[in-house]
Amino acid sequence: MEHAVQEITFHHEPGGKEVVSKIIRTTVILSVITIIELGMGLGMYALPMAEGLKLFLKGVIVILSLAKAFYIVGVFMHLGEEVKNLIMTIVVPLLLFVWFIAAFLYEGNSWKNLRNTYNPKQAVSAPAAPHAAGEQH
Repeated sequence: MEHAVQEITFHHEPGGKEVVSKIIRTTVILSVITIIELGMGLGMYALPMAEGLKLFLKGVIVILSLAKAFYIVGVFMHLGEEVKNLIMTIVVPLLLFVWFIAAFLYEGNSWKNLRNTYNPKQAVSAPAAPHAAGEQH
């Protein structure tokens, strides 16, 4: 005996001016952030600047990239319209993953620095015994 199953489909109709304005606003915001990132990146290589300023600019570029990623996920993947619990289910593990990467990089750098300063011959060697005045070598 066959059961008739009705197919369920959702038709996504354009929402009119509201949807078009949201798409245009999103495109403009992402374009402006991208232009700022590119300008900062090109400025780092074209202009002479201190290493501290370069490091600061790199951090700002990373933060802007993460902001773009969250904005893209919120708008295009419709995560911004979801329930708070679903958003936290996705965002909290992502933040933990970023924290793990930062922790592993920090730990790896400390191991590299320890390895480069450790001298096994210096750590194991004992002080030389004083020689008697009359001994010949």
